[in-house]
Amino acid sequence: MLELLEQYGPRMLAGLGLTLNIVLISVFIGAIISVLILAMRLSSLGFLRKMAYVYIYFFRGTPLLAQTFLVYYGAGQFRHELQHIELWWFFREAYWCTIFTFSLNTAAYQTEIWRGAIQSVPAGQQEAIYALGMSRIDGFLKVILPQSAIIALRPLGNELILMLKSSAIASTITVMEVMGTTALAFSRTFDFQVYLWAAVIYLVMVEIIRRIILLISQRLSKHLTKA
Repeated sequence: MLELLEQYGPRMLAGLGLTLNIVLISVFIGAIISVLILAMRLSSLGFLRKMAYVYIYFFRGTPLLAQTFLVYYGAGQFRHELQHIELWWFFREAYWCTIFTFSLNTAAYQTEIWRGAIQSVPAGQQEAIYALGMSRIDGFLKVILPQSAIIALRPLGNELILMLKSSAIASTITVMEVMGTTALAFSRTFDFQVYLWAAVIYLVMVEIIRRIILLISQRLSKHLTKA
């Protein structure tokens, strides 16, 4: 076991770094995209709501693995077109295809999490905003958003954990993250213990994220705790 860790431990740690890189960048970009999709989802314009609905329906209704394959392998079918618009450098790299796909996927989930959180704020809060003469944007930022953030935090934490575990999909298109380096180690040693160590890495990361989200949640909802 020690020999196995000495030989492949550094590679697995490097894979962990790449896993965190992919997950954090994807979740961040997805958060930015979700703002636009959420605005469309809550828009008074029917065609914008329908466009947002179709986007969310597709990315939540199809497997992330299929989406990743569609982007990575499908991009090759449009190589000449992508070269013409100087985007082939992006889609020929498995890493960037992973970031692209994961970002679009998590954006759909984050949009629905925020939509549910915003709509769960009592309607009386909106009426109070109007009664106080606050602007719609000011009222949203100072009244609705803080309450929504408390509601959305734990579901967003769960989404982050799901993205962490789903990052193993990247190994199927040659990205050497945790699972990719684990599969490589197993193919050379045929020692199943490498998968146990990979599982331990994921469990530790999930627990760290869970505790961080719990601490933030307790801090944000401290004023709601009964004396």
